[in-house]
Amino acid sequence: MGLKEEIKKRRTFGIVSHPDAGKTTLTEKLLLFGGAIQEAGAVKSNKIKKSATSDWMDIERQRGISVATSVMAFDYSNHKINILDTPGHKDFAEDTYRTLTVVDSVIIVIDGAKGVEEQTKKLMEVCRMRKTPVIVFINKMDRPSRDSFDLLDEIESQLQIKVNPLSWPIGSGQSFKGVYNIYEKKLMLFGANEKLTEDNSIEFHDVNDSGIEEYIGNSANQLRDDLNIISEVYPSFSLEEYRNAIVAPVFFGSALNNFGVKELLDCFIEIAPQPLPKQSDTRLVDPFEDTFSGIVFKIHANMDPKHRDRIAFVKVVSGKFLRNFNYLHVRQNRMMKFSSPTAFMASKKSIIDIAFPGDIVGLHDTGNFKIGDTLTEGEIMNFKGIPTFSPELFKYVVNTDPMKSKQLAKGLEQLTDEGVAQLFTGQLSSRKIIGTVGALQFEVIQFRLLHEYGASCIFEPIQLYKTCWIKSSDKKALEDFKIRKIQNMAFDKDKRDLFLADSPYALQIAQEKFPKIEFYFTSEF
Repeated sequence: MGLKEEIKKRRTFGIVSHPDAGKTTLTEKLLLFGGAIQEAGAVKSNKIKKSATSDWMDIERQRGISVATSVMAFDYSNHKINILDTPGHKDFAEDTYRTLTVVDSVIIVIDGAKGVEEQTKKLMEVCRMRKTPVIVFINKMDRPSRDSFDLLDEIESQLQIKVNPLSWPIGSGQSFKGVYNIYEKKLMLFGANEKLTEDNSIEFHDVNDSGIEEYIGNSANQLRDDLNIISEVYPSFSLEEYRNAIVAPVFFGSALNNFGVKELLDCFIEIAPQPLPKQSDTRLVDPFEDTFSGIVFKIHANMDPKHRDRIAFVKVVSGKFLRNFNYLHVRQNRMMKFSSPTAFMASKKSIIDIAFPGDIVGLHDTGNFKIGDTLTEGEIMNFKGIPTFSPELFKYVVNTDPMKSKQLAKGLEQLTDEGVAQLFTGQLSSRKIIGTVGALQFEVIQFRLLHEYGASCIFEPIQLYKTCWIKSSDKKALEDFKIRKIQNMAFDKDKRDLFLADSPYALQIAQEKFPKIEFYFTSEF
């Protein structure tokens, strides 16, 4: 099969939601349909020994939450599906934001009882900024849920995108009888205690067919009324508007009961975009180009703690990636070849010989890669759009076991390379400072340092409001600023200067007194 055919087969998407909306459960059920796993893991109870395939880190299994993006690939209906299951917890939002820079579309999961929640709004803002097409899956319809029309109105107003329901629920909670698939004109019957198959669907090309009563009784009239309202209020589905991120198709179902998931997947592979062009700092790169290019969007240390391996996740943007072929690491300006590139099923890896645009490849890394790095066949360019944000919470690192100083230094270096937190060093004190966007990240770092590196530490509070990257075209003004503010100066991991503002007032005064200094709150400048 040629390059064009392989690209057209691929669908690379992220699944995002507020915590506990059922995102990881939906991912499991999609994998079940793809035959990638035989049995879904339970994530509802920490006491249950089984855990979700996508939540493979020790701390994820203990806490019952996702703290890192998982990558999973499987084949379904002559398509190659690449799922990126992202953390829902706001403390790990930065990992999710980076993931959204490399997917071609997104499925947003919403709890039918809770509706649109705060984290969902933030994630939708990122999708809107990047004009990423989204599909909405309203989950947990087997539990008491809000009125479906109210949910659609809330999605439109809160997420600021037009919606178009492609399936419709018949009741909710104990009265939930199933879903009518508007897209395929099929009635799906719900049975909470049975494994659902295609035998549960009955085709009704005309909902006025009296045969519907035989299956859903008195709910048939309500369904007809709802479908009439839908046809009047919402225009026919437009593929172009969906792919241009103007309208979001909406599906209803219950991921836990495997209901409505197949309809979502079948429609998704039909309408979702294939791998899309990506902007670099020099030009727009088309996936159908013959020459390979790719971007590192994630780094993970110790995916296999026995081997202390570190993996760089590369999204193939154009051309073919080949095993044992020389590629240019643009930032380091050096050629590299990779003897054991891997494909993923969460923590399980298999060596591959070739990968195509849309695929995610894992490269064993000894410390050469940083998030945002570009690989090419020789062209000098860098892909854009993976910023590092200024953290919101800060703490000093205190080593509690001086005999393990090397392990602590290595652990901090590698874990902060992953992008879940940032590491700063005071220019005057040389003290190590960890900056994060959420409090839970400190707990994760402490846990992983102990269990993966054998290093123990505690964190001490530090009074900090913001870290700002600084630069100036006036070298004298820059040196003057650094001397005057030496107690508030630090280096990031790339030895770039940072100003540590301990209050909003201190930042404002610094900006006013030193007009020749430029202050940046993201590192992508």
